[in-house]
Amino acid sequence: MTALQPTYFISHGGGPWPWMEDRRRDAAKLEASLAAMPSELPEPPKAILMVSGHWEEDAAYRVMHHPSPPMLYDYYNFPAHTYEVVYPAPGAPALAERAAALIEAAGLPTELDDTRGFDHGTFVPAAILYPEANVPVFQVSMRAHYDPAEHVALGRALAPLRAEGVLIIGSGLSYHNLRLFGPGAKAPSIAFDTWLSEVMDQPSEARLAALLDWESAPSARICHAREDHLVPLFAALGAAETGTATRVYHEDDVFGGVTASSWRLDG
Repeated sequence: MTALQPTYFISHGGGPWPWMEDRRRDAAKLEASLAAMPSELPEPPKAILMVSGHWEEDAAYRVMHHPSPPMLYDYYNFPAHTYEVVYPAPGAPALAERAAALIEAAGLPTELDDTRGFDHGTFVPAAILYPEANVPVFQVSMRAHYDPAEHVALGRALAPLRAEGVLIIGSGLSYHNLRLFGPGAKAPSIAFDTWLSEVMDQPSEARLAALLDWESAPSARICHAREDHLVPLFAALGAAETGTATRVYHEDDVFGGVTASSWRLDG
């Protein structure tokens, strides 16, 4: 019998940091939290389903269907060697078809995507979790409207995959304002992270209500001028809606002043 996998909302850090010595050193706490994840699972996953803050579509949720996904270097002004990184994990076409069927059955628009490659919101954390690239990986997009309730519904639709050996990860960042890193991010990121940590500890109904109203949180729109890196949390939550949240990563000086956290949801 396959064990029920948890879900995660993780920080994937900044750009291709594992392949840059100075940035990897700065991300040591994040790397340790990601490297610990396989040991936290009840059994090795059959595949990883990643909802990345770097893939959004307008009309439908798109599901990566490529058997050997290519690389998508969706970052800019980094060293040339970081555009040669290859994470050769196989895709999971059969599971992609299963995921698409579940999404469609939930009344949400969906399409299979045979060309999409791994973006850095996926291949960066995956390379730390499973450096040998021996676990299949596929992605499900967000929708560009970022509607919290619909992305929770996406997670609910995908929830059965957890009992089929699929590890569902929402990959983003609990603070993401590209125009405000460094010391200026300190106060707003502390305020938002404190709120988010308190919310994640609440009973499931109160937690859901608070997260659906996330824009009312302290410094919410300073921390997430665009919520693309927060939306993966809604999918991870929907897939483990009544689960207990455990903070598995917390740091208060990321990018020179940002407070950020990651969570696991069990049950």
